[in-house]
Parts: sequence; structure tokens; C-alpha cells
Amino acid sequence: MTTFLFDGDDTAPITILLAHGAGASMDSPSMTAAAKALAAAGFQVARFEFHYMAARRYGHRKPPPRAETVNPEYVKAIADLRAKGVSGPLIIGGKSMGGRVASMVADEMFAKGEISGLICLGYPFHPPAKPEQLRTKHLAGLKTPTLIFQGTRDEFGTQDEVAGYVLSEGIEIHWLEDGDHDLKPRKSISGFSTADHLKTLAEAVKAWSGRIVS
Repeated sequence: MTTFLFDGDDTAPITILLAHGAGASMDSPSMTAAAKALAAAGFQVARFEFHYMAARRYGHRKPPPRAETVNPEYVKAIADLRAKGVSGPLIIGGKSMGGRVASMVADEMFAKGEISGLICLGYPFHPPAKPEQLRTKHLAGLKTPTLIFQGTRDEFGTQDEVAGYVLSEGIEIHWLEDGDHDLKPRKSISGFSTADHLKTLAEAVKAWSGRIVS
């Protein structure tokens, strides 16, 4: 059974399931801050870890696997969340690799009526310094309503780069000024704090979810 970390009220009308990025756990500071911001906006948020990351808690230092190899783990996490009694509309997503994995299983789950939408926190459009190695092919035909939050200086996909990609019309991208891959801005340059951006993110998810969940 998948282990979850929960934030927010279990009577919330919508639940958001989030997976972590390649290198940091589900309880990393950035994941925790994002979950708490979404919970404050009225969502129930569940976080989980892929097996390789969970194994690190027991001293097994495993490198991140190829993202698509953990797709079944994400599908199982959805089933395990439902088995825990979480009902109602579900939005899936995650940070970086976690969001990418969610995006690869989203259409199958959406077609089955299992999920209502997808959110990605810093999508890894390409590896840093390798803009030719795109991870966007499946995004061109994505049918699941999708909201991507991207910092304007994210080295995994900048605003100028992303403007040239072929992406589904179902994908909305919300740019966060001066944000890096963790969506963190430099306050001295942008005037924004990470907390500002997370509040903006949570409010945007709330408005968007109101449109996609009937």
C-alpha cells in the first residue's frame, strides 16, 4: 500500500495527488510548502513517493529511474488513495519528474473518469543545457485539462523556449516571474517571495479547478 502525507481537510471538495521530483523526497521543503499552500486554498492534498525514493529512507541510495518506468506506481497510488476512502474529484500532478510521470498516465486515467485534471509544478521540458532533448511529444495530444506552473528562468524550459513547443490546447501555462525550477524567485530582483508565488499558484489552481470540475 502506498504511504501518503496528507494536508488540508478530508472533507475538501477536491483532492490533489502530488509526486516528488527526481532528487528530493515528498517531504522536501518545496513540496511541503506547495502542499500547505494548496491546502490553505481549500484542497485536500496527498503526497506520495516512488519506490526508489522511499528506499532512500532505509539507506538504499538508488538513482532516479527512467520516468516512464514508474508510471505503474503512479497508477497504483491513485488506486490506493481511493482504497483509503478518498472520493470525489481528483487532480493528479507533481513536481518536475513527478508531474511528468503524472502527465504520462493522465489521459488513461482521465478517459476512465478517475481524474479531473493535471497540474505540473516546474515541468522538465528538457534536461538542463540540453534543449534539443525534448520531453514534450505526449503533451501535443494530451486530452486531460492541464495547468503547468513554470518559473520564467527555469533551466528545464524557459518562457522563450516553451513558446515554440507544440502543446495541446488543453494545457494552460502559468508563468511565475523570475522563478527557478523550484518556482523560487529572487526577491531582490523580482520583488516576489516564494510564498507570494505559492499563493498565486494555489489561487490559480482553485480558479482553474472550478472551471474543469463540474
